[in-house]
Order: sequence, then structure tokens, then C-alpha cells
Amino acid sequence: MDTHTESPFKGKTGLKRVWNALHYSMDGLKAAYRHEDAFRQEAWLALILIPAAFFMPASGIGKALMVGSVLLVLVVELLNSAVEAVVDRVSLERHLLAKRAKDIGSAAVLISLLNVLAVWTLVLLD
Repeated sequence: MDTHTESPFKGKTGLKRVWNALHYSMDGLKAAYRHEDAFRQEAWLALILIPAAFFMPASGIGKALMVGSVLLVLVVELLNSAVEAVVDRVSLERHLLAKRAKDIGSAAVLISLLNVLAVWTLVLLD
């Protein structure tokens, strides 16, 4: 008897895996936009800031840093939302560890937002 069990979804390889991953990712983006207010707000902010970065008086590297800092906020927010969903799935009762997990995720988002401010300020003041 095999004591090592894996998800039945782990068997795909090659282009089929890439295709499935693309669909799962799109489902995740749609779910985040539909159910997460913070992600929705940050996505709209990204739609403004990313094109704006290309019109700023900055080098190519500066523009890349500006765009990357904004995209990092979206990545961190997605991970934070995933942590929150798992915590809520496990239990909706108040628990110190659940609060800690959610607070740490929130702190990560805050740091990524402060990073946008720092990168944009440093690039534009250079």
C-alpha cells in the first residue's frame, strides 16, 4: 500500500499542464477580482500606474522598476487573499493563529505598497 498520496490533478504534463495552469490562473484572477475588494482597488490602481510609468521621465530600468513594484503589489495581494481564504475555510471562529496569519499577510501587502512609494519616488527624483 502506498502511503504517499498526491492530488489527482498532479498527473498532467507538457502542454496539457501549461494549458490547465493558464485556466487555473485565469480562474484565480477572476475570483480575486470578484471577491476581494483590496485586489480590485489595486488592479485599478495598476491600470493607471503601469501605463503612466511609460510616460515618466525615467530610464528603461527605472520604468521597469516602477512597473515591477506595482505588479509586486498584485502578487502579494493574491497570496494574502489565498492565505485568508484558507484560514476562513479551516474555521471562521476567532483564533490567535488565524489572526496572526491574516495580519502577517496584511503586513506583506503594506510593505509592497510602501515599496511602490519608495521606488517611484527614488526613480522620479533621480
